[in-house]
Amino acid sequence: MTATRPTTALRQRMIQDLQLAGRGERTQEAYVRAVRKLATHFHKSPDQLTESQVRDYFLYLKNDCQFSPSALKIAHSGIKFFYTHSVPREWATLLKLRVPKHKTLPDVLTVDEVHRLLDAVRTPHNRAFLWTVYSLGLRLQEGLALELGDIDSARMLVHVHRGKGAKDRFIPLPARTLTTLREYWATHHHPRLVFPAIGRGRKDAPTATTPMAVASVQGAMRRVVEQLGFRKSVHVHTLRHSYATHLLEAGVNLRLIQQYLGHSSLQTTMIYLHLTSTGQELAREAIERIMK
Repeated sequence: MTATRPTTALRQRMIQDLQLAGRGERTQEAYVRAVRKLATHFHKSPDQLTESQVRDYFLYLKNDCQFSPSALKIAHSGIKFFYTHSVPREWATLLKLRVPKHKTLPDVLTVDEVHRLLDAVRTPHNRAFLWTVYSLGLRLQEGLALELGDIDSARMLVHVHRGKGAKDRFIPLPARTLTTLREYWATHHHPRLVFPAIGRGRKDAPTATTPMAVASVQGAMRRVVEQLGFRKSVHVHTLRHSYATHLLEAGVNLRLIQQYLGHSSLQTTMIYLHLTSTGQELAREAIERIMK
């Protein structure tokens, strides 16, 4: 047992608390990492730290490390969760800390840019996966977790029930996406997974026990973006943002987009109103008509 990070028992307790609270896998990792860094900073187990030390640590992150608002929010949320659920402490510091909101609009690709990007992906598994993520507006992990039983070709719907927050939702399945999935599945015939890990020799897919690796998909996206010379900040998640923006520009109701994306709040979906130029163009045309 090391004194510079939470003990195995503490770490396991926090992970269990996070699971009980319904936090996703990536949130669990981020929160546990935040507490581990706190422990490493003081070379003490976090259950032995004082409120004054935790307060000093937040000031250190803010003033010395110059943490961005988003990074500070993750650190604060993870540490606050630990001292609220796993090792309860009634500390005023946890209540008083306020992280300034700093919202930046994500980059989105045009429809043409999406097709250019996907056409440049050489490997069939990555091309099929990235098209599926875009055409269904999925998060990366949701795409990897897709199973054959989630694809309802009779009703042309995809059932997402391993998504963020464990919220079920149904998404319209485009005909092209169904064709893409069928063609790709024919290359591996896995009995359950749509995107199984293929292995180094690309022969492990039929018997794989896990989906494709996150790093593999992200690496493929990064290489294509560099190859095409896109100046936008483009990641796998950019395809989800682009999906929502393209639907909005095509006239799809914002409430439906909210449902397709699995957002709990319409306020979250409304960010896409700022990313589309169509609304601005229609507004300008309306103003010109009125002011004639």
